[in-house]
Amino acid sequence: MQQTEFPFILPQGYLDSEGNTHREGIMRLSTAYDEIAPIRDPRVQKNPGYLVIILLARTIVQLGTLDQINTKIIEGLFSGDLVYLQDFYQRINQNGHSRLRVACPHCDGEFEVETIPVGE
Repeated sequence: MQQTEFPFILPQGYLDSEGNTHREGIMRLSTAYDEIAPIRDPRVQKNPGYLVIILLARTIVQLGTLDQINTKIIEGLFSGDLVYLQDFYQRINQNGHSRLRVACPHCDGEFEVETIPVGE
């Protein structure tokens, strides 16, 4: 069976209004609709860079103990966490997994390694 959800740990974590930090989360693979629907959103039409905010809000299914994930949560992330999540989104949706292809600097052999979420 194909894996459709992938765990991650944010480098810094989302800081909620009560001072709690949320770092561990789960992102699901995106669907065609996830990528098409935001194009009609006025925020994306006004600022195409907002697309990533909506995509992440749609595909992150869990972040710490938060009840729901929405664009306000994603907007409140530290920039390092946003960059991390953009990279993670690209990796799982382009490859269908979170592994990276690497080359050994000593023998030039290539192989895949499973990424360990940041912070582990």
